[in-house]
Amino acid sequence: MKLEGIHHISAITGDAPGNVEFYVGVIGLRMVKRTVNQDEPNVYHLFYGDEKGSPGMDLTFFEYPGAAPGVPGAGMVHRIVWRVSSADALDFWQERLEAKGISPRRSGDSLLFRDPEGLGHELVTTATDDEPLTADSPDIPGEHALQGFAGVRAYSADPMRSEQLLGETLGFARRGGEGWEVRGDARGSFYAYDQAPPEINRRQGAGTVHHVAFASLKDDLEAWRLRVVSAGGRPTPVIDRFYFQSVYFVEPSGVLFELATLGPGFAVDEDEEHLGERLSLPPSFESMRERLEDTLRPLPYPPAWRMASSS
Repeated sequence: MKLEGIHHISAITGDAPGNVEFYVGVIGLRMVKRTVNQDEPNVYHLFYGDEKGSPGMDLTFFEYPGAAPGVPGAGMVHRIVWRVSSADALDFWQERLEAKGISPRRSGDSLLFRDPEGLGHELVTTATDDEPLTADSPDIPGEHALQGFAGVRAYSADPMRSEQLLGETLGFARRGGEGWEVRGDARGSFYAYDQAPPEINRRQGAGTVHHVAFASLKDDLEAWRLRVVSAGGRPTPVIDRFYFQSVYFVEPSGVLFELATLGPGFAVDEDEEHLGERLSLPPSFESMRERLEDTLRPLPYPPAWRMASSS
């Protein structure tokens, strides 16, 4: 029984239209699902990814309009790390981000930057046999497109507290220092800790990560939940999110983990060619459609070029 790397990463935005403009218009991801937060259905839950909405390339945002900026601290993921193909891709992204008013910082074989709300990202050149997961965008050459998650970096005040759960319970493999590899039969990624900054203004808010999800085979999810229980964790029951099933728990360093199944996926209620073009609601929320469509802010998606190419 293995976890297949990172399934998705969920963050917070205070500005859904601006979020779409950045992650679709600048970064070149595809919006693969426009839906609502199933725990708070009055707010958007936006999913960005590759052309198919594949686990391993799925960045999501909950929108809380006007949310104050967050400050990452102990128990929070503070950087999302993406794979790119080459140093030429890093050159491309440095130039593109600078042209869009973002100030990236080159560091060897990586490029660090923050989105307009302060969420930290890093692009790294990575040698891997994992399938590249990319989205189509007319402004971004295919060879330079983001290729999926390499991993995440989280803050911890005492990472040793998490060693037993990560290594023995979840099967993460130690890769030196406070870095771990999460690898299954098809895909993998890393999870790493950095020393937490002083606890001054730590808070969730716009530009911070809410949780990180790791991919499980559907038939293994309950077994994983029971393993977490046996290790002293307090996971939720299995929750049906319609597009996947999930279990949530807080790991000992304070980071909110989710284990999410690899299916059924985002095409369960939309044709793959038209993912994300309309508000999608799980059946239990369909009765709310008229009210939600009247209250949720319009989004600048899909872009005209995608509409033209699919007509």
